[in-house]
Amino acid sequence: MIDFASVEALTFDCYGTLIDWESGILNALAALLEPASAKPDNETLLEQYGRFEPAAEDGPFRPYRDVLQDVARMFGDAYSIEVDSTAASAFAASVGDWPPFSDSVDALQALAGRYRLAIVSNVDDDLFAGSAARLGVTFDEVVTAQQVGTYKPSRGHFDEVLRRLDLPREKVLHCAQSLYHDIAPGGELGFRCVWVNRRAGRSGAGATPPAEAAPDLEVPDLASLARVAGV
Repeated sequence: MIDFASVEALTFDCYGTLIDWESGILNALAALLEPASAKPDNETLLEQYGRFEPAAEDGPFRPYRDVLQDVARMFGDAYSIEVDSTAASAFAASVGDWPPFSDSVDALQALAGRYRLAIVSNVDDDLFAGSAARLGVTFDEVVTAQQVGTYKPSRGHFDEVLRRLDLPREKVLHCAQSLYHDIAPGGELGFRCVWVNRRAGRSGAGATPPAEAAPDLEVPDLASLARVAGV
């Protein structure tokens, strides 16, 4: 059990944890794949996304917009449709329109009254700006892939957020949905981690690659985290 009295800062993954990225991905894919003759089910699409995104991030660092444009083209190849630059760009730009989970805004506002809040996200600064406007709080620190030049599960985000917060690891609690991107690497680096298991009761890993990890606490949503944290 986590002693929340010892915690001074909460670090959050954004997409999948605060922003409903699976709904956002599926809405963007519906537009992208409208010309396709095959209409796969949603879980198949999410699992494909969970394979395509890490593949597109492999190699020298590139902006997340470029990664998502490549993901769009991978879907085009998979479903035998042409994805031109306009369609690929629209798919990437959709990130700023993805909705928060219904509990994210109220829970973040409550948590901000007691803890410092930070973002550690695999995204570009301008794309996160759209999401930040929807989340309704001012984060004390925002660490993006664009800023550190790597994508989680690499450690760049974790090292940088600690540097900016100027806190020891034991006073920081990392909160995220993805075992692959966050809980596994965070635990390996000595962070206490909360698994915000937004997919509780559903099979599969959804839009993230499958991974094994042992979080210090599991909650189904952010409202539950706020209650456990005593706010």
